Amino acid sequence: MSYRLGELAERIGAELLGDPDIIIDRLAALDAAGPDAVTFLSNRRYRPYLESTRAGAVILAPELADACPVPALVLDDPYLGYARAATLLSRTVEATPCIAASAVIDPAAAVAPDASVGHHCVIEAGASVGAGTSLGPGSFLGRDSSIGPQGRIAARVVVCQGVHIGARAIIHPGVVVGADGFGIANDDGVWVKIPQFGGVRIGDDVEIGANTTIDRGALEDTVIENGVKLDNLIQIGHNVHIGAHTAIAACVAVGGSARIGRRCAIQGAVSIAGHLEIADDVHLTATSAVPNTIREAGVYSSGMPIQENRVWRRNIARLRQLDDMARRLRAVERKLGDRA
Repeated sequence: MSYRLGELAERIGAELLGDPDIIIDRLAALDAAGPDAVTFLSNRRYRPYLESTRAGAVILAPELADACPVPALVLDDPYLGYARAATLLSRTVEATPCIAASAVIDPAAAVAPDASVGHHCVIEAGASVGAGTSLGPGSFLGRDSSIGPQGRIAARVVVCQGVHIGARAIIHPGVVVGADGFGIANDDGVWVKIPQFGGVRIGDDVEIGANTTIDRGALEDTVIENGVKLDNLIQIGHNVHIGAHTAIAACVAVGGSARIGRRCAIQGAVSIAGHLEIADDVHLTATSAVPNTIREAGVYSSGMPIQENRVWRRNIARLRQLDDMARRLRAVERKLGDRA
């Protein structure tokens, strides 16, 4: 897809400084873009590349417009402008409506006439596939589950029984939705499995990254609201509820029955304990551990940033002495208080 620069500026909500008739065919990095490409600058560390860029145009913030040697697409959030431009210039190939000969579809399933079902897919009784949705090779849609219209389901995705996915879902390879939650009870040292009776309900415009797993609920459903974005290798436990437009980065683990609010941003490798609540608009930085409820919006952190090994070892040794040091300090304070 090609755009005149003037049209591209209008579509992404930017002010254009330069020739509106330049033709843009693609996206490229700031230091590698040619005259047919649009690029962007949102991170200050790449500022040195701006003066030598050969791009057809650069998406950037107003304070950098005067330093741009080529046409500029100016808006307050260049990264958002890049996201909009990338959507417009995407070369994603739409699936051709068809059902592969090797696909196995139960007669009691419902597949829209313009859907695409890849090789070796299995669709069980009572399941449904919405209009324009594509299922990649080897994917599975369990009994009484549904995927809404215009979804893009990649290869080897498993959607278990009783899972309902909304419109325009993007689900990457290896995702499993609706496997049993981790429910077990201890009987005198022996673990007894607790059957899981709930399902999973996923809203519209949700994206789920490769090899992420979302467990079914124990009694009620696990719920992922509209617009949630999940990265790769995330574990969502049973009965978790994630509010609309929350984004979660890779390797996060969310314990069962946790409730995460709307518009939260959770960075990589965060661990969230079960049976707690996180308010709307909470930002958790990478590797944070969340053992308790968070009731107010804001940025929260835990964990120890990387240090040179010899410094870290000294600090850890002192950390082990903190309790003793605190006791001695209180004793000194009491003595000083008595003398006063």
